Amino acid sequence: MRKEVYITDYNCVTPLGFDVSSNWNALLQGESGVVKHKVIENQEPFYASLIDSEKLENEFQKHFENKDFTRLEKMFLLSLKPLVERYNLTKETAFILSTTKGNISLLKNQTTLPEGVFLSNLAQKLADFFGFKTKPIVVSNACISGVMAIAVAKNMIQAGKYKDAFVVAGDEITEFVISGFNSFQAIGTEPCKPYDKNRNGINIGEATAAVYITSELTQNEKFSFKILGDSAINDANHISGPSRTGDGLFASIRNAMTEAKVSAEKIDFISAHGTATIYNDEMEAVAFNRMELQQVPLNSMKGFYGHCLGASGLLESIISMESASHGTLISSKNFEEMGISQPLNIIKENQLAEIKYILKTASGFGGCNAAIVLEKC
Repeated sequence: MRKEVYITDYNCVTPLGFDVSSNWNALLQGESGVVKHKVIENQEPFYASLIDSEKLENEFQKHFENKDFTRLEKMFLLSLKPLVERYNLTKETAFILSTTKGNISLLKNQTTLPEGVFLSNLAQKLADFFGFKTKPIVVSNACISGVMAIAVAKNMIQAGKYKDAFVVAGDEITEFVISGFNSFQAIGTEPCKPYDKNRNGINIGEATAAVYITSELTQNEKFSFKILGDSAINDANHISGPSRTGDGLFASIRNAMTEAKVSAEKIDFISAHGTATIYNDEMEAVAFNRMELQQVPLNSMKGFYGHCLGASGLLESIISMESASHGTLISSKNFEEMGISQPLNIIKENQLAEIKYILKTASGFGGCNAAIVLEKC
């Protein structure tokens, strides 16, 4: 019989707060981290969701004495600390890091590669700090990394390699990331509007998020969500553009729901990727309709957090579980008028709802797509 795997704890660090409750309260009030920032000298300010560095430093100093960490590492440590303190780390505990760019900012003005820029070294530094006894695992697959990291933890636990796992995901806004998205002309000139007729591109965001995943429930959990199914499929369409027919996302959702043994009628809520780019939003609409999920309430968190790259999938999974725990669907911020060719049930205002089965999806550069199905226990 297949081992059941659960998410029983989580935390996050974002522009809206340094814990989950702060973030949830901000979302209920409709607050967004997306505002105009001047990040690069000699470049016009643009809309992004950026953590206040002074507040981050003050929060870090409350909890840690060692200052020898990069800004991103401090975000990771703050996310992980409350979780690690609540559980024992054993030789059967996995540590999984999800990120797309890691400490890429260390490359600025360097002629040689700094050690900290290697993702394996970043993961090991975090693992060593908390005293993990197993070799860290790095999941870096563009913008589906956060969702994939949950799937990797689930599958490794079910395979008997580990009994539990800590998954942490994060990325920060850097000149490298900004220049990359600028080269695609993908950054919007206003707060992003996923699925809206007047959308004109993404907002970059930054965050870290962490979850605890286990196969052994105790009596101490405040909540638990069973990871019922997962899948990741590459549509092999283009280096940055998704398949117009949504093939990869469609197959990922179908596989995850098949493993979960959950039909379209049972899904109560979809936490979608929703980047507010023309091709991504349209592709998602096609894929969801192919799966007959067009009536399921759906939102994108990008209007609140921007696109947090490797952190987005994990952060948005956490918010979706908060939604289920509180019985509240959060609006898809900035959505006003349908701007996709096929119908979706996009949430326009916060509303009470009973949420048991959650579908979380993500898509990214290189044609990658991922989906997981969660069940509130």
